[in-house]
Amino acid sequence: MACTLSLGRLEPCKDVVGGIRAVYFANFGSLGTIAKTTSSDEITGFGGDPQFFEYEVKGNSTFTQNIQSNRENGTTAFEQVVELTLHKLTKEDHDELKLLIFGRPHMLVEDYNGNIFTAGLENGMDVSGGTIVTGGAMGDLSGYTLTLTGMERIPANFILHAAADKTPVTAKAAIEATTSNSTPIVEGS
Repeated sequence: MACTLSLGRLEPCKDVVGGIRAVYFANFGSLGTIAKTTSSDEITGFGGDPQFFEYEVKGNSTFTQNIQSNRENGTTAFEQVVELTLHKLTKEDHDELKLLIFGRPHMLVEDYNGNIFTAGLENGMDVSGGTIVTGGAMGDLSGYTLTLTGMERIPANFILHAAADKTPVTAKAAIEATTSNSTPIVEGS
């Protein structure tokens, strides 16, 4: 990999917002061979037959990538951290989240700007902490908080989410276009 810069960067317009809209979990190892564009590393397809499980989130949920570079060792890695707040305790969620906590799924993270990122693409994401909380006062959270952490060799790839004519498509359409699975997304109930 060449380490020489090839582009500059202008100050962009102030037309973006923070936060994530949804996350999608796929069982570890189900993505298969990853197809990427040659110019930008955007993911265009998954060779496996993944099924993505959608979790809608709002409010306190975040996606952060921490760069961990060490000059003495000549190493660089990218710590990917997803913090989720899931409202309402249910026995069904309890059972499903237990499987999530014991596993190390791949994740897609959709932000409010229409971007879709992959987290844990090679190594998966591990639940490294969280809470199951009833709250103390009427206005407190009754639900789950989860912190998922992954360590990867490169930053989270974007999912290509434009049609052949370069018009944007929805996140779900972009995800559906990456796999041959007839039901690639299982929506929450």
